[in-house]
Amino acid sequence: MNLHEYQGKEILASFGVRIQRGLVAYNAKEAVDAAKQLTQETGTGWHVIKAQVHAGGRGKGGGVKLAKNLREVEEIAGSIIGMNLVTPQTSAEGKKVHKVLVAEDVYYPGDSETSEFYMSVLLNRAAGRNMIMYSTEGGMDIEEVAEKTPHLIFTEEINPSTGLLPFQARKIAFNLGLSGMAFKEMTKFVTNLYKAYVESDASLFEINPVLKTSDDKIMAVDAKVSIDDNALYRRKQYAEMRDLLEENPIEVEARAVGLNYVDLDGNVGCMVNGAGLAMATMDLIKMAGGEPANFLDVGGTADAKRVEEAFRIILKDPAVKCILINIFGGIVRCDRVAQGVVDAYKNMGDSIKVPIIVRLQGTNAELAKEIIDNSGLAVHSAVQFQEAADKVKEVLA
Repeated sequence: MNLHEYQGKEILASFGVRIQRGLVAYNAKEAVDAAKQLTQETGTGWHVIKAQVHAGGRGKGGGVKLAKNLREVEEIAGSIIGMNLVTPQTSAEGKKVHKVLVAEDVYYPGDSETSEFYMSVLLNRAAGRNMIMYSTEGGMDIEEVAEKTPHLIFTEEINPSTGLLPFQARKIAFNLGLSGMAFKEMTKFVTNLYKAYVESDASLFEINPVLKTSDDKIMAVDAKVSIDDNALYRRKQYAEMRDLLEENPIEVEARAVGLNYVDLDGNVGCMVNGAGLAMATMDLIKMAGGEPANFLDVGGTADAKRVEEAFRIILKDPAVKCILINIFGGIVRCDRVAQGVVDAYKNMGDSIKVPIIVRLQGTNAELAKEIIDNSGLAVHSAVQFQEAADKVKEVLA
């Protein structure tokens, strides 16, 4: 689950990480009020207006701007809120901005004593350990740094049995070229950042940039945070931070009815039970000359109601030209799934306008094929994997 910058900073602050302070605003007036409050609390006269969307590269799309007075705060906030922000990490249509973060300006005019660093905490899947990735090249795209100057990227793997050790935090500060108070501040920053990552059950904490101010303070100027969905049951305070407006509306609807659905850019809808079989089914579609339009795992209870819900979700995608249902009947009997498909088809009436291919294998597969073949509906049955692939190819031709 992705979080907004302001939400990520709230988590960081709760673990003792110094952050660039800010307030959220949903319109220009609220932005001005937020700026006034920040001026009273921090003494800053300039403010940074940041679009709050789940995408990086906001500055490149015009979603991060500096306001030097309250009039500019109002003008900039008014222009950003409601815009479709296009960044390197969004689609061509961009993402609509519903709110902004009004943040204190932590860069002093003419100050050459500041430094920017990159830092992230994530799982190194190859090693099976958490890892801190960091660089002296903060404020830049880490992908560009990795491509052009890979020697400027450092990593520190964390032993899960010991956690982050003090010498590792000091090593990071040393590799970033820090000394004195800034060195001590960075070791504290790294220690608290890693604690936040572990204790919030995050899958990613990315801070770009981490700022060293001229008076040797270390703070997070940005925060990209993802929380592990599987841990939300025990992190209810973070689950409440979910912003459904930032997520694919079809995926949101599917989640609400208990379906594991991921939207893809293809033309063949998939309805499968089991994640592994779903992946194999998408490979099958590719080999048949099609492109999977989604990943959809209906789980082990593929009854008429669940199949109908899956149909409705898949058919919301106008690019779908046909639907392939691929069910292995282990716990669930194939004849019950087949009857569920027939009942769902009849319940939906004329709303199904694309060919449907049903491959059922396992318990009572032959009986299931009879039910499909005798239904009188425009449903193609298949038994073998290759047979299903051939039918996909046939209906797409």
